[in-house]
Amino acid sequence: MRLDTGQQMRMDQRMKLDPRMIQSMEILQMPTPALEERIEQELASNPTLEIAQAGADAQTLEAEREQQQRDDYEGERELVVDRNEHDHAEAADDFERLSNLSEQYGESWDSNTSESSSSSDFARRQVSASAGSRDGKLDAMANTAARGASLYEQLLDQWHLAEVPKEVAEVGEYLIGLIDADGYLRTPTPDLLAEMPDGTTPEQVDAAVDTLQQTLDPPGLAARDFRECLLLQIDAKEADDFDLDLSLQRELIEQHLKDIEANRYPKIAKATGREIDELKQAVLSLRQFHPHPGRLLARDEVRTITPDAVIDFDEEQDAYTATLTHGRLPALTISRDYQDLAKDKDADKKTRDFVNKNLSNARWLIDAINQRNSTLLRVIGVVVQAQRDFFDQGPQALRPLPMTTVADQLGVHVATVSRAVSEKYLQTPRGILPLRMFFSGGTESEGGESMAWGAVQAKLKGVIDNEDKTKPMTDDELVTAMKGQGIDIARRTVAKYRKVMNIAPARQRREY
Repeated sequence: MRLDTGQQMRMDQRMKLDPRMIQSMEILQMPTPALEERIEQELASNPTLEIAQAGADAQTLEAEREQQQRDDYEGERELVVDRNEHDHAEAADDFERLSNLSEQYGESWDSNTSESSSSSDFARRQVSASAGSRDGKLDAMANTAARGASLYEQLLDQWHLAEVPKEVAEVGEYLIGLIDADGYLRTPTPDLLAEMPDGTTPEQVDAAVDTLQQTLDPPGLAARDFRECLLLQIDAKEADDFDLDLSLQRELIEQHLKDIEANRYPKIAKATGREIDELKQAVLSLRQFHPHPGRLLARDEVRTITPDAVIDFDEEQDAYTATLTHGRLPALTISRDYQDLAKDKDADKKTRDFVNKNLSNARWLIDAINQRNSTLLRVIGVVVQAQRDFFDQGPQALRPLPMTTVADQLGVHVATVSRAVSEKYLQTPRGILPLRMFFSGGTESEGGESMAWGAVQAKLKGVIDNEDKTKPMTDDELVTAMKGQGIDIARRTVAKYRKVMNIAPARQRREY
């Protein structure tokens, strides 16, 4: 075999994304809470970035920003978001504008972390000496609430107060570490023994589990399964009130739990000799018991949804308008003191280089956020126009709206649209809704009307809501009912949509 070496020339086109452009796309994709966190990090690390004074109005902030642009980028086009502007015909391609940002501001802004701390300290002292006031950043940052005790910590505290033999206490402490967030001890005894110290017996494990179940509060903790969890709570309830009779509830849980889940009341009535109405009342009373007692002690943090924009109806224009909310995002500005320091020829070169680098990063962040807002507002504007029927009539009027259609209309890449709608929410007359729900495919009705899949689901839900609950429709019957409304879908599609909307099959929907 012969090996040769040689030279070749080849011309091709490639797209290379520098770190600054990648960060710009990340900011575009960030939901508002993540962007808030990013801004807080930059405020803490970049001394030239400041929160605008609360008393400053929008015109003052805009004037300061325009002056900063003229000082440092004479002749460059400003990237200022006009939140009330609806004519975006002159908007340039997003990636091109982000590329321009990268060319303006140079290397990745994260590189300032490699600067020496001496330059940072010196620059901060220079400015603070002239400011003579408190740090506005520290005043603006909200205090973070202390972390609540975990479920493990709370159960361990309870266990340490229990008066139990030493060998039971040691096994119980280990078992507490295996209780999941719901409060269940789901690990089988043989598996527990395999992890226990040598010499631990099944009897010791069972004794520790029983003691945990009788000791820990609220009742139901350390249960092996759902049935045992409910029975433990019934035991505790009867122990607190001797006159309370929960024998029927206990019988239902012990012997007919699966029949209850399958809505087989006639079978239960035949087995127990009770009336169906009495059984339904007993099952209804079981709702007082919690299926996940562990969450009563350590609840999962409820995610707060911050709308990114508000959709309102303008009666004078007979149109819906979109306004960005910005959540708790602070208004950012560039420190005038640091700008003066960067121009001070008496300061040493190392300090001025450090300040200039941070000034560049601060300007880039402000412009990247403005670019994010501009792109988001443009995308929402298209949605508002395309989905007018949805806002007027409701979910059944939702129209198909592929992202490619929006991208073509705005003259941007479809990836830009995808990033812009990621984890964004709208406050609309129909409630707070994810922006992504307005982008979907669909089908056509027999009348030739385009319908999004979400509208088809809404139609299906309406059919189920209006059915005779004593004789609920099967999936085949739902297919026929939907066809009667001009929508031809398959049975498997009906079953799929039922599951998506958490609607039970006909047998479980039946009311007796």
